[in-house]
Amino acid sequence: MGNLELFLIAVGLSMDAFAVAISKGLSMRRMSYKTALITGLFFGGFQALMPLIGFLLGTRFESYITAIDHWIAFILLSLIGLNMIKESRGPCEIIEDRFNLKDMIILSLATSIDALAVGITFAFLHVDIVPAVSMIGVTTFLFSFLGVKIGNVFGECYKARAELAGGVILILMGLKILLEHLGFLG
Repeated sequence: MGNLELFLIAVGLSMDAFAVAISKGLSMRRMSYKTALITGLFFGGFQALMPLIGFLLGTRFESYITAIDHWIAFILLSLIGLNMIKESRGPCEIIEDRFNLKDMIILSLATSIDALAVGITFAFLHVDIVPAVSMIGVTTFLFSFLGVKIGNVFGECYKARAELAGGVILILMGLKILLEHLGFLG
């Protein structure tokens, strides 16, 4: 898997966090760069940690499922992507202007569960995990930091589009992995 594919996956994974960060920005009366920084650190940190955990789990069980790993990667990425697309079509969630550790941990976990599944996929594809999780963490940090600012300035109109774009990117990456393994793409 090349750097472009890793970057696209990082962007796709960061869209949930970006959407929540926009909601955080919406709920703020005045822009707080401290809040944007903390939001970025939490979301980026969890988005980097979860694929690492998934990778470690995936490498542990790789020998049992090597013959179907490309199908697992395709199905996991497609399910995550379809869920993101579905969420982009649903009602908007209101996130309070409260900012505490418990809320940030819950939001960070909720937005990074899909990264755990991607980490399992990385194990099957023998992705170099350190650069991969670094790219995911940094990309999510940047999108989350910007999301708080965008939410505070522009409002709700970008949240659904971000989730939709992230879902489509993940589905396309899963399809690409499957087609490469089946020999349709070189």
